[in-house]
Amino acid sequence: MRTVRTLLTAVLAGAGLFAMTGTALADTATPSPSASADAAGPTEAGTSFRTATAIKPDQPATAGASTGDYLYWVLPVDAGQRATVRAKVTLPESARHGAATWQLDVYDGLRRRQACMYGAQTKAAAKDAGSVELSCTLRTVRSWAEPWANDPLPGSYYIRLTVVDLPQEDLGLPVRAEVRASTADTGGAHAVDGALAAPLVPGASTATPRADASTPPGKTAAAHEPDGGWSSGRWSDRWLWTAAGGILAALAGIAGYQLTRGSGRPSRVPPGA
Repeated sequence: MRTVRTLLTAVLAGAGLFAMTGTALADTATPSPSASADAAGPTEAGTSFRTATAIKPDQPATAGASTGDYLYWVLPVDAGQRATVRAKVTLPESARHGAATWQLDVYDGLRRRQACMYGAQTKAAAKDAGSVELSCTLRTVRSWAEPWANDPLPGSYYIRLTVVDLPQEDLGLPVRAEVRASTADTGGAHAVDGALAAPLVPGASTATPRADASTPPGKTAAAHEPDGGWSSGRWSDRWLWTAAGGILAALAGIAGYQLTRGSGRPSRVPPGA
């Protein structure tokens, strides 16, 4: 019985250890930039995919624009991460002629519009509203997907903010936009085998990615990547859970054998039988 107790104690201890380790890996959030990086957030936005302003996760970005402009930002999102984008548009104080509908869209590195899991992606601002807030939480980015699938893949993600419906007389009124994107690691529950040859970022199809000579330094996202670099996509904490399951199954088998084998020859059986 002492052996059985020892094995059961080992099983419980191993289960607790792997549970805590797996939970820690699953709940690990992407490191936030320093306060100095936050303070140095961009103060302008691009007007197209090619001129999108690069931002980092959790880095605030602001821009002044005119109603009707298309505003673009771009950030890196790696495999296993779930991105949430929030935008706030401060509307002009001058009298407006009616309600305006604003929309927040997110595109992946192939410029495919990605659906939001939840969040107010489109919202109408009343005639007298001072601001409007939008948000979009994307699906977890996969390290690899079938060619026919529309799954989000690691690489650059473009944020587009614009007004989609308003009175013609309100076009050109000044507005101020604020955008912040955050990413969270979802753990091995969403991991898949395989990985892309390269993240979907500008210049990935060339041997040596180069920034456009006409683009100011720091304007494009070709050279931007998550803190710590891009992951390979082949390692995840589900390998840890698989190993833990195998070890616990072996220990459970040994414990079951110890419980069922008995203490040897029954005492009621004669020695010569």
